[in-house]
Amino acid sequence: MTADDAATRTTAPTPLTLDRLSALTARIAEEVRQGIHEIRFDAENRWSVRLHADDYTDVWLISWTPDQSTRLHDHAGSLGALTVVTGTLVERYWDAGLRERALPESGGGRFPLGHVHDVVNASDRPAVSVHAYSPPLTAMHYYEVTGDDALRRTGSVLTTDPEPDVPTLASVPASGRAGR
Repeated sequence: MTADDAATRTTAPTPLTLDRLSALTARIAEEVRQGIHEIRFDAENRWSVRLHADDYTDVWLISWTPDQSTRLHDHAGSLGALTVVTGTLVERYWDAGLRERALPESGGGRFPLGHVHDVVNASDRPAVSVHAYSPPLTAMHYYEVTGDDALRRTGSVLTTDPEPDVPTLASVPASGRAGR
């Protein structure tokens, strides 16, 4: 293990580091640019396909049409990284308050354990990104920012898909909400 690996290692049960996940998504993003992987777009829902899976990692290709986004979430016990293939995405992330950063084409992000974020295509053209998780994704936790600017977990799902069909809190009738 190099000093750089040690500096970016977390306690996740994986031999991979954030550096290695970032390098993997960058390499796969280049394959996508070369036309090795098919891309589809869906104006209703983000489209995704798993490109690779093994005991330690899964890699996903995700397309985003304008205004598509995730909900505020984390990746439970998995580290993550993404590289933007084409377009620009915006990441909103929690750091003692909701912050925002642009993820330009060929740029990306890293997600250590506990990283809470939302990703959105705020531009007027489609975007494509490659995501890697290690260990492979098994769950996601969802959050909201409360009126007093605190983070509150609203639910969790067991999933191996970074695009699970999760109802939003607004779609749950008030009579079915606990504590409301």
